[in-house]
Amino acid sequence: MTPLPTPSLAGPGPSPAKPSAADAPVPTELSTTRLEVDGVAVLVEGGPGPVVLMLHGWPDTAALWDGTVASLRPHHRCVRLTLPGFDPDQAPRAASLDQIMALLDRVLARVSPDRPVTLLLHDWGCVFGYELAARHPERIERVVGIDIGDHNARALQQELGLRAKALVLGYQWWLALAWLVGRHLHQGLANRMTRAMAAALRCPAPPARIVWGMNHPYAMRWFGVTGGLRTRKVRPAHPWLFVYGRRKPFMFHTRDWAARLAEQPGCRVQGFQAGHWVMLDQAAAFHELLQDWLAGGPR
Repeated sequence: MTPLPTPSLAGPGPSPAKPSAADAPVPTELSTTRLEVDGVAVLVEGGPGPVVLMLHGWPDTAALWDGTVASLRPHHRCVRLTLPGFDPDQAPRAASLDQIMALLDRVLARVSPDRPVTLLLHDWGCVFGYELAARHPERIERVVGIDIGDHNARALQQELGLRAKALVLGYQWWLALAWLVGRHLHQGLANRMTRAMAAALRCPAPPARIVWGMNHPYAMRWFGVTGGLRTRKVRPAHPWLFVYGRRKPFMFHTRDWAARLAEQPGCRVQGFQAGHWVMLDQAAAFHELLQDWLAGGPR
């Protein structure tokens, strides 16, 4: 899939030079602070710059963002947490969608009570982050979504071929089933089921850090546990950077959604020769793009 075009918003005549991350002054002090919100550890790293809240997906933890934090922390305040149920060092936790939204809202109130933040999202972090932006648009300044777009659009199901639909149904049902096995039957078996699927999907997370509790969002979606997963349609209302990997058997966004997003002022769509974990597969190029987009502000 070729990258979608980004519209030029420049008027007549030469465009002014776009500021780069290197032009921004470096804060004199960098720090790391650990907070606790509703029993969830929240790491706040960097200087006094704009806040970037990072949300991971399956089967990851806050450690997914190590390289991104190293890239952004000289000019931003990086905030990250491991989603409820995803922490391999804690007992499995099954939070409803409303409970996850309430947790994230309280995190924002702690780390940036007076200013909206940028969301940096991947996988299930996109699902929860997009819902947060829809419910609390005044708390969000910009959104960076990685590899998940209009995930709940009917058009996405229509674009997927039979093979892609079978692949999606197969791995997601397997993981949802593994969550039920861990919850009600045998946690060791559930962990083996989860790690086997992670290996089949070539997930980069260390196998020992992958646990069955991470599968809870799939059980929410397919089996309706903890109230199910009824999210709002993904209709971007903020400046938005959408990044996706082209090296996958199917996409998690529709072509029309991405094309319309690319035409919105302040938004950009960029494909990479990467898999689902773009920030790892193409780390240098991704972080350069991210830094430049954040430094330039809404365009």
